[in-house]
Amino acid sequence: MAAAAAAVSGEDKEEDGGRKTASAPAETLGFYEPNDGSLGEGKKRSLSDLSLFRFFGAELTRGYFLEHNEAKYKERRERVYTCLRIPKELEKLMFFGFFLCLDAFLYVFTLLPMRVLLALVRFITLPCCGLSDGRVLQPAQVCDVLKGIIMGICYFMLHYVDYSMMYHLIRGQSVIKLYIIYNMLEVADRLFSSFGQDILDALYWTATEPKERKRAHLGVIPHFFMAVLYVFLHAILILVQATTLNVAFNSHNKSLLTIMMSNNFVEIKGSVFKKFEKNNLFQMSNSDIKERFTNYVLLLIVCLRNMEQFSWNPDHLWVLFPDVCMVIASEIAVDVVKHAFITKFNDITADVYSEYRASLAFELVSSRQKNACTDYSDSVSRRMGFIPLPLAVLLIRVVTSSVKVQGILAYSCVALFYFGLITLKILNSIVLLGKSCQYIKEAKMEEKLFQPPTSSTQGKTPKKAQNKSKTNLGHHSDEILSASVTSQPSKTVSSEPLLVESNSDKFLTTPDGEEKDIAEGSREQKPVDKDLLDIDRFTICGNRID
Repeated sequence: MAAAAAAVSGEDKEEDGGRKTASAPAETLGFYEPNDGSLGEGKKRSLSDLSLFRFFGAELTRGYFLEHNEAKYKERRERVYTCLRIPKELEKLMFFGFFLCLDAFLYVFTLLPMRVLLALVRFITLPCCGLSDGRVLQPAQVCDVLKGIIMGICYFMLHYVDYSMMYHLIRGQSVIKLYIIYNMLEVADRLFSSFGQDILDALYWTATEPKERKRAHLGVIPHFFMAVLYVFLHAILILVQATTLNVAFNSHNKSLLTIMMSNNFVEIKGSVFKKFEKNNLFQMSNSDIKERFTNYVLLLIVCLRNMEQFSWNPDHLWVLFPDVCMVIASEIAVDVVKHAFITKFNDITADVYSEYRASLAFELVSSRQKNACTDYSDSVSRRMGFIPLPLAVLLIRVVTSSVKVQGILAYSCVALFYFGLITLKILNSIVLLGKSCQYIKEAKMEEKLFQPPTSSTQGKTPKKAQNKSKTNLGHHSDEILSASVTSQPSKTVSSEPLLVESNSDKFLTTPDGEEKDIAEGSREQKPVDKDLLDIDRFTICGNRID
């Protein structure tokens, strides 16, 4: 009897389970209606309602409520708004960064020759004036003289490079081979940029290192020859890039130019599907600024060479204009699409570009302070991977070979053009300095300019010291900021200098020794977003190869 009862109960359970399983799709489609009668009758009714017309009617009349998942849809809408804001915010950063690169580039042509001349005058008049602080030349003057000598030697070495032979050699290659060559040149340019500033910094430090320290380097002469070789090879590399681009401009069917421009869109594939943090995106933004400015200079070189071949006929400039616009438009489109999807996939807001702009402005203001740790042009080189010396040497070589100067009138025009460049450099520096102060105030970073120097010259600024230094500066801080930038601080104000180290050596990544400390400390305290100014980036040039 017990076994029979168990069998009956098992059958009831199986029938009940079968009813629930069979009625599930009917309930989902809205076919099944609860029945107060027996289970078998409800099951028969639900199965009888399964028809094509009822299914079609349910599809036409079914409804849903988006407000039941309000947070999700608000997040999706904000993502759309972020993508729409990216072009504007990105171009603001690009515009500011372009003029930063222009300021460093014009410095090589305008103020650097004057500084070298002043250093030479000081060296010549040294027996009359005597030594000050036991130095023949100040460290900054030594670096300026080295830059001038390197540029002079590389300029004369470029005279042995035949541009016409290089042009015809590249023009004789097939389209596919030129496409591969252009890609290889881009990779080589990034590798040169990543290592070139280290070579120059090693030379500057070796030449200005205090003599009482123990000798632990090769010497100034080997470092000098390494720097000359680097600048010359990098200038040759940029010249080959410009020649390849010139061949693409002068091709009849423009197929090579189209293929070269499509190469920019391959960059999107290699970037948007990778995970990016704020500091990695900052690094990529700086690399894009440098790449855009370099492309503008390459286009200038191509236009100069083409105009020379057509005897400076202004009508030919309009022939080149559509191709120049296509190159610029493709570069802008690629940058916008790339940054829009990177911010979308990594949940980064568009306001991060204003932080990047404030960080670049902070470096500019810091380099203008007394006792700054580095020159501003070198700071831009480390930050963006933009090294102006090779590009400047090549541009001087192209201009001098394309423009023939003969007669007093021609030399007068050259002098007026030089004074115009100086005027442009000064005006650009003044406007950049004013805008930088404005961006720093908007980002509330004024207090970081006036922190007392720490005991360590390398490494990261402690968080506690930064939190204690955040006080209400008000109008008084604005006056101090403008005064410290435009004038030298008085010695009677304080026995300590107003400026900490310029933080130009602390940006993108933490040193290897501190990564372990951060990893151990993260177990004890909650993770905190790293400030861009607190991240060391001295060993990274900002031109990352992905």
